[in-house]
Amino acid sequence: MKYYLGLDIGGTFVKAVSITADGKILAEGKCDTGCDKGGRVMCDNIAALCAQLQAKSSGELAGVGAGCPGMIQSSSGTVKFAGNLGLKNFPLGYELEKRLGVPVKVTNDANAAALGEARFGAGRNYKNSILVTLGTGVGGGIIIDGKLFEGGASAGAEIGHMVIERHGEMCTCGRRGCFERYSSASALTRHTKFAMEEDTGSQMWTKYTSQNCSGKTAFEFMDTDRTAKDVVDWYIKYLACGLINLANIFRPEVIMLGGGVAAQGEKLTKPLQAIMDAEVFGGNDYATVTVVIASLGNGAGSLGAAALCLD
Repeated sequence: MKYYLGLDIGGTFVKAVSITADGKILAEGKCDTGCDKGGRVMCDNIAALCAQLQAKSSGELAGVGAGCPGMIQSSSGTVKFAGNLGLKNFPLGYELEKRLGVPVKVTNDANAAALGEARFGAGRNYKNSILVTLGTGVGGGIIIDGKLFEGGASAGAEIGHMVIERHGEMCTCGRRGCFERYSSASALTRHTKFAMEEDTGSQMWTKYTSQNCSGKTAFEFMDTDRTAKDVVDWYIKYLACGLINLANIFRPEVIMLGGGVAAQGEKLTKPLQAIMDAEVFGGNDYATVTVVIASLGNGAGSLGAAALCLD
């Protein structure tokens, strides 16, 4: 029996999984990334982790996939730039193949998560899907006809950096009004803090201060506090704008929401679906786009990385 390893490389830890071709998990593990000591030390750590999973998996290791943050040239497995890892033009695929002796495929970590959800998670019953992750920024990936879409030189699908508010807030990318400046968990927290400071009588103050509020604060009080409801409405308005743009361009069958904000479940998906139904081009009766919560959580990246080998 053949099996495959998937790596989800983060700034602190590397998570790994061993799976069969049908997605059965054989073993899991993690290790320190060690990128502060350089890319080759990081690869040594990953190789040792892979050896641990191999010892727990019966059969033949047929390939290894890796999801890595940053700009990735997937054709060569090169990390062109990953600021969180301190890597530039680093041949990650080559270095891992030397250590592991099997083919290695590399993609951006958000792409890997999208592929994981498409193959094994909330998108498994659809050919066309988009994962949108709502965390510190807005990331995600696009699946077209069952295949991962990466764009030219694997540099596309940066969905967090489409502009949804012309001349809006400055983004870290250097443009103004990007999707992630309005729809990330960070944006939601920032707007909650501002609203609380503007309305010191808000019920949100009974449990939080403007210094310890988070992306869940406004949702927690939205049914009993007008200010909290206004924050949620503001957030959903901008999130819906970005999702409808994606729907109009790619017309996926499903848009999956991941990241911390997605924990709000139907408080998020119900109003988003209502706006989608009302505003998506041509209506939502034909070529329906459904908004759902992603199902794999933090496991999507490593499972999707392993799925790179299945293609």
